Amino acid sequence: MNIQVMPEHKLSSVAPLKQCNVEKKEVELILVKDQNGVQYTSSSIIPTPGHRAGHPGPSSEDDRETWGKKIDFLLSVIGFAVDLANVWRFPYLCYKNGGGAFLIPYILFLVIAGMPLFYMELALGQYNREGAATVWKICPIFKGVGYTVILIALYVGFYYNVIIAWSLHYLFSSMTSELPWLNCGNSWNSQNCTDPKQVNKSVNISGIYTKRKTTPAAEYYERGVLHLHESKGIHDLGLPRWELTLCLVVVVFILYFSLWKGVKSSGKVVYITATMPYVVLFVLLIRGITLPGSMDGIRAYLYIDFKQLHNLEVWIDAATQIFYSLGAGFGVLIAFASYNKFDNNCYRDALLTSTVNCITSFISGFAIFSVLGYMAQKQGVKIQDVATEGAGLVFIIYPEAISTLPGSTFWAFVFFIMLLTLGIDSSMGGMEAVITGLMDDFKILKRNRKIFVFITAFGTFLVALLCVTNGGIYVLTLLDKYAAGTSILFGVLIEAIGVSWFYGVDRFSEDIERMVGFKPGLYWRLCWKFVSPAFLLLVVIASTLNSSGLKYDDYTFPYWSNLVGWGVAMSSMLFVPLYAIYKIFSVPGTFRERIAYAITPEHEHHMVAEGNVRQFKLRHWLAI
Repeated sequence: MNIQVMPEHKLSSVAPLKQCNVEKKEVELILVKDQNGVQYTSSSIIPTPGHRAGHPGPSSEDDRETWGKKIDFLLSVIGFAVDLANVWRFPYLCYKNGGGAFLIPYILFLVIAGMPLFYMELALGQYNREGAATVWKICPIFKGVGYTVILIALYVGFYYNVIIAWSLHYLFSSMTSELPWLNCGNSWNSQNCTDPKQVNKSVNISGIYTKRKTTPAAEYYERGVLHLHESKGIHDLGLPRWELTLCLVVVVFILYFSLWKGVKSSGKVVYITATMPYVVLFVLLIRGITLPGSMDGIRAYLYIDFKQLHNLEVWIDAATQIFYSLGAGFGVLIAFASYNKFDNNCYRDALLTSTVNCITSFISGFAIFSVLGYMAQKQGVKIQDVATEGAGLVFIIYPEAISTLPGSTFWAFVFFIMLLTLGIDSSMGGMEAVITGLMDDFKILKRNRKIFVFITAFGTFLVALLCVTNGGIYVLTLLDKYAAGTSILFGVLIEAIGVSWFYGVDRFSEDIERMVGFKPGLYWRLCWKFVSPAFLLLVVIASTLNSSGLKYDDYTFPYWSNLVGWGVAMSSMLFVPLYAIYKIFSVPGTFRERIAYAITPEHEHHMVAEGNVRQFKLRHWLAI
């Protein structure tokens, strides 16, 4: 068999083919070259005379950058998946839903749905070497879901960067001899501000600690940082706060200079942003367990209450948490994996990174609840009076506890360094999904990456200004609920159906075998085809049924704001049916032929012309 290499390919090496990857009818040639220490690969299928190429493989139209080192990719995936929710949501859910008993549904959903979906996205991106939109050359009718997840990732960037800006603001505020949220008497404090020494009495008398935001830490967050008291609601936003705006500018600049050169720049940034949280988490854990009352907090965190498993809400919480925690459906995993070498072991990567993410969530609970136990003892209240989730935990409760420690300035500084780095690499992942997804679809953007990255970053900054106004927290709450709520669940459900049913689990498994040298086991194939789609459908239904009107503390959002929220959600989801309709009517032929072209991989369109459409045969739908 003669293999012809075009003379313009100047190679430093030719990757050897695995024996199992070579078929009699075709040969896959993977070309590797090195430029400035970064490897680029190009792959193409060279058929023997009289035969057609049998699989799409990576695009041979242009060279694609790859990660400089394997560790760059692993740290990027871990950095994206391990985000603020690992610290401010999982520990509270575990405590609220039966402690150690909550781990049963959590681990179950991790194994039957979380890991399979995580593995599927990594394999999908690595094999096709495309972003979230163009990866659907495997089934063109589903390209709309690629635009859906790209738009969702963009929406999330609008408000997620604001949370990072809050962390940066707190970090700067920690560089003082006395933390600003330690006492009352500041310009932002109200007459109801209660000195921490008096909180114990207030709680015992009227429960004021949990029912009224009167502590210095709570007032610093809502009045000193957000200036929420100057807004009457979402209809009264006011102008952007200059302090938060400056912090937001810094965050956007960090993101831009981390991403402007592609994975060869972002792959180095994560050496700091993905590892620093673990260093700080370990330091906080050691300090936490040495505090008086810490064991009470840890016991509350781990207390096993199997009766909670009879509660359907516990299972819904476990399902949604494992899904959002791993980060499938934002296009990030597909984008990151598309820069891998073709023969990278994505199976091992999926198991490793998803396991690290879940272990991190569990360990962070010890660091959080050891300090909450200390705080509860110091204030003379129960754990449930201080345990909370979300921004209230990391910007009010935890900082208040830190402020009572010796060397409080140091502990506040390292805590907010952890929050800052947790947020930065997660935001980098979301923005890279947008950039890669659109650059792969529109080649002109790829030729002008630095300009496009700047436009994307600047665009997110402009929209985020709405979230740093006096009433910005209301805009942020609306986006958080609707931009990446039901819509992201819907997107991943369609993605799973497209890969497992229309493209085919058997064909997808063969693609993976070409890359790693072995075919996924029956367990993974069953999960992809049946269990994961069923799991996603269940979560979508549960999310829809549990949906209610927006609220922030005691403020109830007006009806029109919920309509705006659903408009945001629908703006991404509508890409799925609209693009499907467009695709069907944009190709020639009879209606049957149009459907055939729309659901057949692009490299098999010649089979449609021959009347041999795989998806029109029953064995395609029954194959596993």
